[in-house]
Amino acid sequence: MSAPDTNVEKQEKKHKSALGGMGVAVLFAVVLLVGLVAFVIINGNDPEGSDAVVDGRTGEVIVTE
Repeated sequence: MSAPDTNVEKQEKKHKSALGGMGVAVLFAVVLLVGLVAFVIINGNDPEGSDAVVDGRTGEVIVTE
């Protein structure tokens, strides 16, 4: 059940700062998420200096030098 005398414009005006703060928090979270994704992509896990390679089809270990 809702209140019988609701004034949506008045409620929106009263809660404008709280809604704005939530919007800023969501925007900040999105920026952090994009930064995390970029960091993970840039610093990918590329193998360096591996002495052996496993052939995925046969499972045979091939020694490289």
